[in-house]
Amino acid sequence: MEKYGVVVALFFTLVLSRVYLSTSHVLMGSVICRDCKYNSDLSGIQVVVKCDKAKKLAMATTHKDGTFNAELPSDDSTPPNSLNCLAKILGGPHQLFASRKESISMIVKTKGVNIYATSKPLNFYKSCPLSRNLYNGKCVAKNMEFGSSKTVDLPLPREWGLAPTSYYVPFFPIIGIP
Repeated sequence: MEKYGVVVALFFTLVLSRVYLSTSHVLMGSVICRDCKYNSDLSGIQVVVKCDKAKKLAMATTHKDGTFNAELPSDDSTPPNSLNCLAKILGGPHQLFASRKESISMIVKTKGVNIYATSKPLNFYKSCPLSRNLYNGKCVAKNMEFGSSKTVDLPLPREWGLAPTSYYVPFFPIIGIP
C-alpha cells in the first residue's frame, strides 16, 4: 500500500513540474561545431542567457545533439515579452574556440505560446580555426597583438644601491596635498 502512495506522489510531482515548465517562458536553441565530424557528441557545453531588464542569468547545458532548453530569466515586475535577451557560449568540457560574433545570438519569439528561440545557432570550433594567427603556439585573433611593454631603464652605477629606474620613473608624486 505504501508503494502505491509513493508512486502516486512521484507521478504528481512529475506532472506538476511539467506544468511549471510549460507556464514559464522557455528558450530553445542549439550550438554547432564548425570543425567537428558529423554526429559528434556536443553535450556538456554551457550556454548563458542574459536579458537586459532582468537581474538574473539563466544557464543551460547542451544535449548530445547540441540543443539546449532554458527558462528565460525575468523579474516579477518585468514581462518577458519586453525583454531584450542574448545567449552566449561560456565553455565546455574541453577548450572551445569561438569568435565574439558567432558565439552570441539574439533571442526571438516563435509562433508558439511562451516559446523563444535563438535567432541563429551558436557556433564554435574544436581547434584553432585557420582564420586566426598562431603566435608562439597560441591561438590569437588577427591584429590583436600588443605593442612592446619594455620600459626605459636609465643606467645608474651599482654602487649607489638603487633599484632599476623602471620601478620608479613612471611614478609622479603629488606634492602639496595635506
